[in-house]
Amino acid sequence: MLKEKDNPPVTYPENVSIGDMSGLWWVAHTKSRNEKALANDLIVRDIPYFLPMTWTVTRKTRRPVRSLMPVFTGYMFICGSEDHRVEVLQTHRVANIIDVVDQLEFITELSQVEKALKADVPLTQHHFVKKGQWCRVTAGSLMGLEGIVEDLKGMTRLILQIQMLGQATSVEIDADMVEVIEPPRKGPDTSPFSPSP
Repeated sequence: MLKEKDNPPVTYPENVSIGDMSGLWWVAHTKSRNEKALANDLIVRDIPYFLPMTWTVTRKTRRPVRSLMPVFTGYMFICGSEDHRVEVLQTHRVANIIDVVDQLEFITELSQVEKALKADVPLTQHHFVKKGQWCRVTAGSLMGLEGIVEDLKGMTRLILQIQMLGQATSVEIDADMVEVIEPPRKGPDTSPFSPSP
């Protein structure tokens, strides 16, 4: 268990928005529990990345344990050149690297997760949702975020989806602060997890 100060930053370089990073984005599918170790390896190699993490509390003994855990277990997002991609593979911490076909859509989706993290709201890993109302947050620190709104255990949550991963995360919101909008138009599903036709 890492001490709080020993955790890698969520983004590298730190304090740089993912929308301002230059290069191509890839999804690194890491070996089990290698997300943070890979992040540290990439810092040493000066390779930009985004590793969304959120604080969780578990009780293994009488005392609660607070840990910073990846939002999307087994995945982190790399930005850079083809040389960077090769270097990531050379860390031996990656099972495979997934190409991002629609770079613009991917950056837009990641930027929403980044904005939620910067707003310091707790994120919960969520099953990918295909049905529900598409909404936009109209006020508060999450204003402008778009996703599917669901009522879970009596709480209204906005589900932020990463299409190509087939995964999602969610944040709690006030139902009075969202408006229903038309869902974004999508091209063919290029997710590596989608069934073959």
